[in-house]
Parts: sequence; structure tokens; C-alpha cells
Amino acid sequence: MVRVLVVEDEGVLRLTFKQFLRNEGFEVYTAENYEQAVAHLDAEAIDVVVTDILLEGESGVDLLRTIKERELGASVVMITGEPNVETASEAVRLGAFDYLAKPVTGRDLVRVVRMALDRRRLEEERNAYAERVESYRRHLQAIFNSVNEGVVTVDAELRIVEMNEAFRRTIGLSDRDLRGAAFAETVPPGLMPARAALERTIATRTPVADVRVETWIQGLGEKVLMVGATPLVREDGAQSGAVLVVRDVTRLTMLEKELEDHQPFRDIIAKTRAMRDIFALVRNVAPTDATVLICGESGTGKELVAEAIHHASNRRDGPLVKVNCAALSEELLESELFGHVKGAFTTALYDRVGRFEAADGGTILLDEIGDITQRLQLRLLRVLQAREFERVGDSFPMHTDVRVIASTNQDLAEKIRTGAFREDLYFRLNVVRLDIPPLRDRREDIPLLVDHFCRRFNAKFKREVTGVAPETMDVFMRYAWWGNVRELENCLERAFIVCHDTTILPRHLPREILDAEPARARTYADQPGPPRTGAVRMEAPVRARALDIERLRTTLEKTDWNVAKAARLLGVARNTLYNKLRAFDLIRPEEP
Repeated sequence: MVRVLVVEDEGVLRLTFKQFLRNEGFEVYTAENYEQAVAHLDAEAIDVVVTDILLEGESGVDLLRTIKERELGASVVMITGEPNVETASEAVRLGAFDYLAKPVTGRDLVRVVRMALDRRRLEEERNAYAERVESYRRHLQAIFNSVNEGVVTVDAELRIVEMNEAFRRTIGLSDRDLRGAAFAETVPPGLMPARAALERTIATRTPVADVRVETWIQGLGEKVLMVGATPLVREDGAQSGAVLVVRDVTRLTMLEKELEDHQPFRDIIAKTRAMRDIFALVRNVAPTDATVLICGESGTGKELVAEAIHHASNRRDGPLVKVNCAALSEELLESELFGHVKGAFTTALYDRVGRFEAADGGTILLDEIGDITQRLQLRLLRVLQAREFERVGDSFPMHTDVRVIASTNQDLAEKIRTGAFREDLYFRLNVVRLDIPPLRDRREDIPLLVDHFCRRFNAKFKREVTGVAPETMDVFMRYAWWGNVRELENCLERAFIVCHDTTILPRHLPREILDAEPARARTYADQPGPPRTGAVRMEAPVRARALDIERLRTTLEKTDWNVAKAARLLGVARNTLYNKLRAFDLIRPEEP
């Protein structure tokens, strides 16, 4: 029910006004002075106040001031017995809805009160609407500012209408209000492609997507941004401007570049300083066509490094041809490398393309280069010098555009000293040398390798082995790994086969690894003076050497001195085992 307060010091008028209003269904309260009126206003939610201007003590104008100052929300109708311009002006200035001159008729009083109620209702509706709009605006602003992408809206003249905090952060703008400022005068000069996108969107009324902007911003440094613009169109179809969305892809770009830089090494698991130096040298040598000599023990990953050089080079789209020089006899290897023509020898029933010819435009890897004969060394020297060769049985020279990478696990300098390897060929091969450290000299990489192989074998064997037990890892960290990464891989593969638990325990490892005593190696940091890039020198104790000899002898006896079987059990290449037999002067004992 509508509540009306009548404030009149004349009792008859007060009761008369009350009756007029009560007859219209209003709930009416009365007061004869300012104090009583304020008490009613404090106690009740009054909708309309009808007050005489002249009251005992404070006037009706004072009451009007109080109502407005305390924001009570009631509409005020002033009544005066002496209407004049000053009184009306003062009442309106203070916020009175209207005023009536005495004598006041019931019809006029009811009409003005109803008009005051209508206006109050409209004001309440307007205020409620404004509050809803403000709430909606705050909600949109919260969404606007919570978006990770920078967003800015502009009008048709490219003046800024609104922008979120992400946009300010992305391009380093201050917190001052920039609404109305020209976009071109606000953003850094390097963001002009974004302005062009906005102009095109406004001109064509079509979106512009994924414009890449690389710029330098004061205080923020290098930035890589992706910007897109979309037209803003009102309901009537008129275009009101455009919205620009800016995504900061600087970090993503850096990560992509880092991934691209590391892509050639995706199969080489390492974090030690020695291997990081290898990676750095590979990056430097890969873009060139320089011949590379990769040295290292069997199983250290020489072939993976050769692959990394090829995949990081300008020849990555060409073939990578691999030749194991230790696996073939001289005649077969010569034919394999250079090809032959039909009739070159008894079994040459057709022309054969050699590996050098097949590698044209790409890379050839000559694995175990230390095992080739003097005659083949001479032929290979000519290929390196003139990039020419002849097929076996042919005298017509063939040209090849190929990069040569050679690898060996032998001491070529010692072979040169004994006359088994040509010094001139060595210098041709040794343009850039990479020495791959053995696993025992980079033990930091063992946990990484174990984790890598566990993931691989889980996929291969469809298992869910969570990893190795701490005591198993202790065994791995103490063991000398003479077969290097290949031996570690073989050891874990065997463990996966015999393990029926979720964790690999020491009992799943081969006995020769469990029984081995630890051998200390000189690490990269132990070396006096600056070492060769990627080079690591190892010194194993005599006791470990004796243990290695005993291990070899035991394995050979177990296989009845079958070198191929022994190599498989030890996780090393057959030629590596032959080299160890020669180095340790191990020969099969004569039958009694």
C-alpha cells in the first residue's frame, strides 16, 4: 500500500488532507511539525510527503533538504499560502516534485500525489534498469578483463572505445583512461600492422585473421603477436567500428624454436655438459658440408649423432645412406660403396648402384671406417678429394654430390702409427671431429635413459612397468657400462622380459651386472685444462679391467667361444668384441 505523510501545523487542514488521501486508498500518516515528520520518516517507508512550507520551527524546505540529504527516496509536494517565484525556485532546486497554493482542493491534492507516485515509480524502474545495466556492464567488463587475449574496440574513426587489461599488459600501456584516444597515437609504432587490419576490416566489413606481428616494445623487448580484427555491426546493420584481438605468442614461438633446435637430437637422451657441447658442435657443423669424423666406443650413439647432423643440415631432404664397413669383405664392400657394372665379376649379372651414387644430394655414413683395407682407403681418398669414383669393372668416372660422415670405435692415430690406416685419409676425414663420451663418463644421463627405455619397452611389450627400484638404479649408477647405451638398453629389455612386477628389481638384472664391481671413470670436469669439444678421457682402475677380462672369458666359455652369441649376451657389436679380445690378448684355449 502507498504511504503518504502529511505535514501541516493547522489541525483542520491536516485532517482534511488526510481524509482526501485516505478516500483514494492511501495509507496516510500526519505530523504537525518538522520533528514529528522526521520521526515518521525514520519509522516508516514513506512514498510521498505533502508538507506546508511554513511550519513551527524548521520549515517545509528544511524537511525537503533532510529528505534529500538522507536519500530517503520520498517524493515531496510543497504547499504554500503565499506562492511566489522565489519559493517555487527554491523548492524545485532542492528537488521537490511540485508545489500547490492554498487553498488546496481534494482533487488537486490527489492528482499531484498520484503524479508524484507515477514519477517515483518511473524513477525506481529507471534506477532498477540502470542498476541492471551497470551490473551487466560490470559482468561484461569482468569477462572482458578475464580474457587472456588482448582486446580493444575502436569506432569507425579508429578511436579507442574500450580495452582490457590483457591488451595493456601485452603492449605495455599505462593505466590511464585511453577512451577516445586515436589508436595510431596510442599503440607502439611496431603495432602498425594491427592498425592496418582494423582499417581493412572497417573498410570491407569483413574479418581479418591471423596477422603475425614481430616487434620490439620498450620495456618488454621482442614480441611476437597474432592479431585479428572483426567488424562491429549494430542491430540496424550500421557499422559502429571494429574489435581487435591480440594474442601474445612470444613464448610459444620461443618454445617452437627451441623444439626445432632440438629436433635433430630427439633420439639422443642426455643432459650432461659433455653431451651439450656435442649438441652445440652438431648445430655449428650441420649447415656446412664439412666432413665429420665421429669417434667413440661401441654403443655410445655415434649413428644417432650422424643422423642428427644430417637432419639438421641443408641436405635433410636428401637420402641418408649408411654403410657398415666392418660387416663386409673387401670385394663386397667395394661393390657396395661404388657399385659395379654387369660382368665385372662372375656373379655380376646386372649393373648395381653403389651407396655413393645412391646418396647423391644427401649424406653417407661410413660406419667403422677403421676396418677398411688400404686399397679401399685409397679409393675413398679420391672420392673425398675429387668427389669422383668409378663403378667396379667400369672406367667411366661418376660425380657425386654427397656429404661424408665417418665413425669409428678404434684409435685411428695408433693405426696410422702401425701403418694400418692412411694418414692423408685420416686428415681428409678429420675436418671436424666429435668424440662421444662413454656412458660411464656421463652417469647423470643414466636416469634419463632408463626412463626413456622404460617408456619404449612399455609400449613395445604392452606393459605398465612404472620404472626401476632405487636399489636397481644404484646398481646402474655403479656399473661401468662397457657396452654403453646399447648395453643399458639390452639390459632393460631383458629385465622387461623376466619382470612380472610393476617395478624392475635387482633380481631382474643379468648376473654379470650384479656381480660387477664399480669402476671409476675420469669425468669431463676432472680433465686438466680445456678438453676437446665433446671429448672425455676415461681411466678405469686395473681391478675393473681384470673384472672386464674375467667377464669376457666367462661369457665366451658359456657360449663355447661363439663370438656372435657372446656379443649378443654382452650387448655389444661383434667387431667390438673382437677388438676387446685383441686388446686383452684373449684366445680360445687349446683342447686337452
